[in-house]
Amino acid sequence: MYRNSLSIRFLGASIVLMTALSACGQITIVEPAQPPFSATPHISTPTFTNIPSTITPLPTTETYTPQPTAAITNIPTETPVPTYTILRGKVLKQANCRYGPGWSYLYKYGLVEGSNLEIIGRLENNKWLYVQAIGGNNPCWVKADLIDINGNLPGVEVTYPGSATLPISPYYPPTTVLSATRSDKVVTVSWQDIPLRAGDEEDENMNHYIIEVWRCEAGEIVFEPLATNALQISFIDEMGCSQISHGRIFVQEKHGFAGPAEIPWPPFEG
Repeated sequence: MYRNSLSIRFLGASIVLMTALSACGQITIVEPAQPPFSATPHISTPTFTNIPSTITPLPTTETYTPQPTAAITNIPTETPVPTYTILRGKVLKQANCRYGPGWSYLYKYGLVEGSNLEIIGRLENNKWLYVQAIGGNNPCWVKADLIDINGNLPGVEVTYPGSATLPISPYYPPTTVLSATRSDKVVTVSWQDIPLRAGDEEDENMNHYIIEVWRCEAGEIVFEPLATNALQISFIDEMGCSQISHGRIFVQEKHGFAGPAEIPWPPFEG
């Protein structure tokens, strides 16, 4: 009651004061003082989440799965490449050098007595040599006893048959072997005729057919080139060789050799 009475008195005094000031033409409104701002920091209380205390234990026993053992592959050992010798030789007397290792093959060119040559190949029986001019590239075959050989001939490569090949004729087909028969040791072969056109003979001494045979003689395989103008030939082939006998036929004309036609080798009976 007392507090309300004071408030009424204060309000009345204020009104009287404002009236008086208004009468004087001046009025000043004084805003009540604000209490000073007190910035009280707001501290948020963190919220904690309980982490489960249950830990899944790792297995104490490991299961070992053996890995398959890699298979070891044996690497084949490379066969060493043989090293061959190129020898020098001197022509003992004027000689004919031929396309193949024998008198029956086509003539290629002549060798002058005293000429020095490279010996780059041979027949296995050493009877014919594959020769060329020193540093040359046009080899041919010459009889071994016509050359003075400087060195060890077995170190020279056997090149026929093999790397030394006959020039193939583009003008004629190969012949066809008609029969190959045996009567004990004697083998007889016949073939189809391949007639030559006029002018395709090297000379009157050229044989039309070259028959190359690898036949058994005294327990060894012997190479022998046979030549004929006929359509049949016979030769000896014995038993007792570890290698198999075989043969082939070439048609010979002045430009080269057609074929070869392989001979179906007749076996021994019994």
